[in-house]
Amino acid sequence: MLTLEHLAGLLEKHRAAAAACVQEFSLGGKKLNFNSRPAIMGVVNLSADSWYRESVCLSAAAAIQRGRVLAAQGAALVDVGAESTLAHAARADGAAQKSKLLPVIRALRAEKIPVSVETYSPAVARASLEAGANVLNLTGTRAAARIYRLVAAHDAAVIICFVAGNNVREVRDLDLQTDPMPGLREFFARQIDLARRQGVEKIILDPGLGFYYRNLQDSAVRVRHQMNVFLNTFRLRELGYPVCHALPHAFEYFREEVRCAEPFFAVLAALGKTDLFRTHEVPRVRAVLEALQVF
Repeated sequence: MLTLEHLAGLLEKHRAAAAACVQEFSLGGKKLNFNSRPAIMGVVNLSADSWYRESVCLSAAAAIQRGRVLAAQGAALVDVGAESTLAHAARADGAAQKSKLLPVIRALRAEKIPVSVETYSPAVARASLEAGANVLNLTGTRAAARIYRLVAAHDAAVIICFVAGNNVREVRDLDLQTDPMPGLREFFARQIDLARRQGVEKIILDPGLGFYYRNLQDSAVRVRHQMNVFLNTFRLRELGYPVCHALPHAFEYFREEVRCAEPFFAVLAALGKTDLFRTHEVPRVRAVLEALQVF
């Protein structure tokens, strides 16, 4: 059971990190004041393999409408992806991804809705940025330098996801025996340095808690790991950049109340000083964050 004593001990051990401030910047004309108010990123899934049915849109028209709704509900930006990160999902080549993504990006940007695109493909990244995407949600490491140069050339932002492998579909097991934060910090420090050398200025860090890892199939092990990283997020903010979390589902525990999972994890992420919340449940998470800010 998570206890007040655990939270107090965590703060006492890392008190200096709790005071860290992060870079703030604008995306698509919207200023994100991370140090005073967290932001929300809504999700539009263009892949039929994505299991969160509320976010799946199988036509451009449906995706554009969902993007409008997410923005109206309080999402500061909308994250669009055309290939599921689930291990069993079909791969989508660059042409297939672009045919789905580009009409949605162009339409949402025409309405001044900031757009993020999730991909690890340089070709998809280039086409998405040329279509007006404001953020590249990078879910791979193999072509990182090339993609960072594209991001810089379009004055965009990048979400650097922690991926233990070449990309989110090709990952090795995680080390679950030690404190995960030093490893995350080392990974992000290297990637920040690489991104900065390519000219990127707007950087967001994502520990990758929503990705599929074989040794996180035990639900208790997975949820414990996720909760631990959420509560320790403030330690990554010492790197100077905002931290994004994809809120998980814990279906084994929430079952028929699975749509309550992301709001629950949002509380833990907020306690850890998360800056950007990636969620399929924008109005629910917005309500949670607004309630927490009343205190």
